[in-house]
Order: sequence, then structure tokens, then C-alpha cells
Amino acid sequence: MRTKYVYTFACHENEYELCQLELYTLLKPAEEVDYTNSSYVWSERCIPPGRSPFIHGRLDVIGEGAQIKELFPIAREIRLKQDETFKVVCLKAGDHRPDYDEARKIEKEIGMCINGRAQMKQPEVTFGLIKIGEKWILGQWTESDKSWQLHQQKPQNYSTGFGVSLARALVNIAVPEGANHRLLDPCCGMGTVVIEALSMGIDTKGNDLNVQAVRGARVNLAHFGYDAKRITQGDMKELEGEYDSSLLDMPYNLCSVLPPQEQRLMLAKLRKLSRRAVVVSTEWVQEHILEAGWKIVQYITVKKGTFVRHVWVCN
Repeated sequence: MRTKYVYTFACHENEYELCQLELYTLLKPAEEVDYTNSSYVWSERCIPPGRSPFIHGRLDVIGEGAQIKELFPIAREIRLKQDETFKVVCLKAGDHRPDYDEARKIEKEIGMCINGRAQMKQPEVTFGLIKIGEKWILGQWTESDKSWQLHQQKPQNYSTGFGVSLARALVNIAVPEGANHRLLDPCCGMGTVVIEALSMGIDTKGNDLNVQAVRGARVNLAHFGYDAKRITQGDMKELEGEYDSSLLDMPYNLCSVLPPQEQRLMLAKLRKLSRRAVVVSTEWVQEHILEAGWKIVQYITVKKGTFVRHVWVCN
């Protein structure tokens, strides 16, 4: 029998489309999810919850019951390692969120059934409870590792580049399964995408035409302990090699527009470099994408105020 997982998540209303696409790509949900109202998603895929900027944690399901008392015998069967400490928490998610007093009562009842030493401050194992529909779910809870947020403090940056959360979500869309997967960012700017991908263990290379951007990206990679040589300088149309995926943020400037012929050449070259691509642009480049031989499988927009990015997922 396959283990089932419940992931809890949250996103801003401007991020619904991005959150939905990322979680669908990463988790292949077992059922339809209302991302505008829901706070959880079922999946049979097990991923580190810290991969996603939207996921709060992962519950590895141990058992279910229509009432809390039906979970008591399930909790009694839990086997901890010798001297391993634990605690039980009611998750702040689901279809019914108990108030403070009810939550503490439920946590105590389940905790009393577990054979082990309770430790509320720094337990070695945490068990979570969540009510979904008419059932209470008990499982082992893994909190998301948010250490990647430190990447916001890059030594070199510029205002029009991707934010760390957006970069991380786009990497997950480009590379939902990171093992033995090579990713290319051919217009990498200050290296935000490359850093996020490397932090998830994805073999990633970056390139940029702009010498100053390359210099900044190399400083940023070295600052976080990554090999600065992963960033190369040059025209992406002269790049060689084969990659499983690419993530192209089409160059743009507030004072000038990239000529259509240049856009077509870049997208055609991208087709030769990788089998899958996420293309991001502030302009409408769908026709150029199709002309380059790509098939568009998903399209969303990401908005920040009046600034809109178009995102195409291509095979």
C-alpha cells in the first residue's frame, strides 16, 4: 500500500496561478484542488516540503478516523526509536481548525497514546493532526525548511530580476524531478535561478551576454558556496550542449524592446539546447515560441502591481 501525503500551503491572491501550476507539476495531486480557498493538497509523491515557496509542511499519513478516538489505537501502534522524543500538533489548516483549547485537548489525548517521551520544545519527531472533510488525519509532520530565504540577501542584485520565491517556483515547474536532471538558464542575470536550482540539488548552468551581470552572478554564487564557474559569458545562440530543461527569462529593458527576429533566434536555439523549457517574457511571444517548434502545454501570468510576466511551459 502506497503512503499518502498531505501538504499544507498558502499563497497571496496574486500568486494563485503560479502556486497552482507549481504544486500541480511537483505533486500531481490525487484530486482537484481549489487553490483560492483550500489550504492542503493530497499527493502520492514525497518531496522535501522546503522545495516550494508555498508549502508549509508535509504530513506522512499514518491513519484516518471519523472521530479523534478512532485514532487512539493507531497512535498506540506508533513505534519510536529508544529515547526518541516527540510532540503532537494540530495543524493550522484543513476543513475544521479547532480553537486553542480544543486543539490542546486533542494533542494531549493523542500524545497519551504514543509510547515515548513527550518534548514540546525540540522534539525529534513531530506528529500532526488535520481534519479534511469528515475525517481526522494523523501523520508524521515535516516542517518546510525555509533556509533558502537567506538567498534574498545576495551581494549583487537589480530591481527588475526575479525575486527568490518566483525563481524557486519557476525552477520547480521546469524541473519537477531533480535527480540526474540538467537545467540551463541561458540569460541568467544575477544568477537567482541558478542559486535556487543548485540549492535543490539540481545540476544547473547559467549564461549571460552582459559582462557585468556575469560578474555579479559569479559573486552571488560564490557568496553562497557554489562554483562561480557554472556561470559563463556569451551569446546564448552560441551555446552548445544538451539539457533536460531550460528556464529562459527573455531579456527586456524598460527603455528598449528586443527585436522580434532576435526573439525568434533565441527561442529556436533554446529548442536545440533542451527538451523542456519555461519561457518568461514581459512581451507576448507566443507566436515566436510556436514558430521555434515548441508545443505550449501550460500558460500563466505572474503579476506584481501593474507589472505582468507571461510564463509559457513548453515541450
